[in-house]
Amino acid sequence: MNNVVRSSNNQTSLQQRDEDKNPQETLLPAVDIIEEDNAIKLVADMPGVTNDSLRVELDNNVLSLEGEINLNMPEGLSALHAEVRGRRFARRFNLSHEIDGDAITARIVNGVLTVTLPKKDSHRTRRIEVQAA
Repeated sequence: MNNVVRSSNNQTSLQQRDEDKNPQETLLPAVDIIEEDNAIKLVADMPGVTNDSLRVELDNNVLSLEGEINLNMPEGLSALHAEVRGRRFARRFNLSHEIDGDAITARIVNGVLTVTLPKKDSHRTRRIEVQAA
């Protein structure tokens, strides 16, 4: 099952225009890709991202994961040192024709995004019964 999911981190002109307006660094989330019998799972670490600030889209077999980081500082306090420089995560993947784009699901729990990419029925592993002669 080669090339089912291929990372595509080239910026689109829209993304480049957004970054020109807001020159903050965009972070690339670490992603684990797990193949199961009936689906591919992407598990992305996006600490600080909530359901409200997350956007998962599929356009022309390109899956886009984007999320804004919510860093809440207590009122009246400011950080002397902050190691998180970016304010958003973004990652794109080119999906193969083997993925059922209409059945993709996603959920985020504690900054860990899990995207399930079901395989089309025609590309799922199935057992073939062998008859004895």
